[in-house]
Amino acid sequence: MHFDRKGFQLMLERLHEHINLELGINTRTDTIYVVTAIIFNFVMLGINASVAAGASRGDATARAVLIITMVLSILVNGIAVLGLLTGRQTRHKLLRGLLKMYTDAGVGQYYDPTLLSNYDRRYVMFTAIIALLGVAGILIPLVMILVPSGL
Repeated sequence: MHFDRKGFQLMLERLHEHINLELGINTRTDTIYVVTAIIFNFVMLGINASVAAGASRGDATARAVLIITMVLSILVNGIAVLGLLTGRQTRHKLLRGLLKMYTDAGVGQYYDPTLLSNYDRRYVMFTAIIALLGVAGILIPLVMILVPSGL
């Protein structure tokens, strides 16, 4: 397919709009993963801590529920981390495309490419927060069960 200059310019504008739309969708999706995982982890910490009290007294039902909620925590946190990793890759590809488009149009000097590494760092921090809260939601109830209360 061959475009004249005006058609080419129109296509670039549409592509730019599409990439920006995709970046917005990517941001909203990542926000949903992060917020959901954080809320989920705090809720599971509360549930697991209260169930651990019963499990520490030898209640078999409480132990079964604790195991199920811990497995659920691992799965949900794993999905959230995978979602963030996918979002990170998607954002990286979209921003590389924008940067290439800007460079080709002669305005690349106005987009600082170090923003890409800043976004990567932000994803690492979000992932770390989710992982740490998930681990806390599992370890704290385990400590409540395994460590004698007289310590």
